[in-house]
This record gives sequence, C-alpha cells and structure tokens, in this order.
Amino acid sequence: MEWLDALILGIVQGLSEYLPISSSGHLEIFREILGINLPNEDILEFDVMLHAATVLSTLVVLWNEFFPLCRSFFTIKRDDNFYYVCKILISCIPVAVVGLFFKDTVESFFGGNLTTVGICLCITAALLAFAYFFRTKPEETNKLTGRVYRPRDITWLDAFVIGIAQSIAVLPGLSRSGTTIATGILLGDKREKVASFSFLMVIIPILGETLLNIK
Repeated sequence: MEWLDALILGIVQGLSEYLPISSSGHLEIFREILGINLPNEDILEFDVMLHAATVLSTLVVLWNEFFPLCRSFFTIKRDDNFYYVCKILISCIPVAVVGLFFKDTVESFFGGNLTTVGICLCITAALLAFAYFFRTKPEETNKLTGRVYRPRDITWLDAFVIGIAQSIAVLPGLSRSGTTIATGILLGDKREKVASFSFLMVIIPILGETLLNIK
C-alpha cells in the first residue's frame, strides 16, 4: 500500500466515522477503487488502527464528558457517572465475545467482498428509516407496542441490547453508529443519550483490539 493510498483511506475514515454510513464499508469500496490488494488480516489490522485514531479524536472532542466518567469509575464514587461506565462495560460484552471467538469469521468478510458491503449498506439504510418512522416521541403512542411513554435514559438491559447491535455491526457496510443509535431509539431511549452512548461505547473495544495488535 502506497502512502497516498493510506492517506486517502484515512480521509475516508475521518469523513464517514461520525455519520451513520459505515466507515468500514466505504473503506472496502475505496480499496477496490484504488486497487489495493492485501490479506484479510492485514486489512482488518489497518482498519482497526484507523478506528483507533478516530477514537483518540473522539476523546479529544468529548473530553469534558469522558474525564468525569473516568474519575468517577476509577475512584468508585457510586454516582451516576460510575453506573454509566458500568453500562458501557456491559455493552462491550457481546463485541468481546465476537472478537474472541469469531475473529476469523469476521476477517473473511473483509478484502473486496463488495456484495456483502452492498447488502449491509442497504440494511443500514432500512434500519435507519425504520427507526425514524417508528421512533418513540414524547407523549405519543409507540406504533409497535401501542404504549404511551416518554423516551427514557438507557437502562442496563438497553445497554446490553445496544451492545449486541454493535457486535453485529462489525460487518463491513453495516454502520456501527447507525445500528446502535437506531437500536436505542427503537428501545425508547432518548436520542441525545443514545448518540453519546454510541460514541463512548466503542472506545474500549477499539483500544483493546489496538493494544492486542501492537502486542
């Protein structure tokens, strides 16, 4: 891979990570356009490093929110921030299971399999549209359950379900942020809470995988 190719892929990652359009899927598309041919495991490692750089930029942007969480968790203050971090840890369990036991299967989906990417991109679009039309609004009836309730904060069960959504979204073309945010909205959680939770919950898996790659 030439340095210019790496730069282009980095720009694609930076532009697509914070939008629900699947950065991994667009990386696959641009690798095909640029004619980059690498073994699947090398592609996955390169993508993980790109995501690690994105996570570091996320920490910079969300530092005022991230630092109080770390302070409460490591000092065991037992406040709302402490339990919020615990929910993030619970959300990481499904993706940890996928990473430990199904890594080879995940790697097989990378490396120019644009059919899978195209299907997953369509699924992402359908999921976002579904979440938009069936989202829970304040004081309105949920069209799926028929119940009337207000959007709530993320519960322990919600955190685990959103974590399952994140573990499925390791497939290229299936947007991680789009999948997790849409799942949270469909569960009845507040949109702003889900968006923040989605960006913070990816920090631990990405940094963990990065450290393993460095080792």
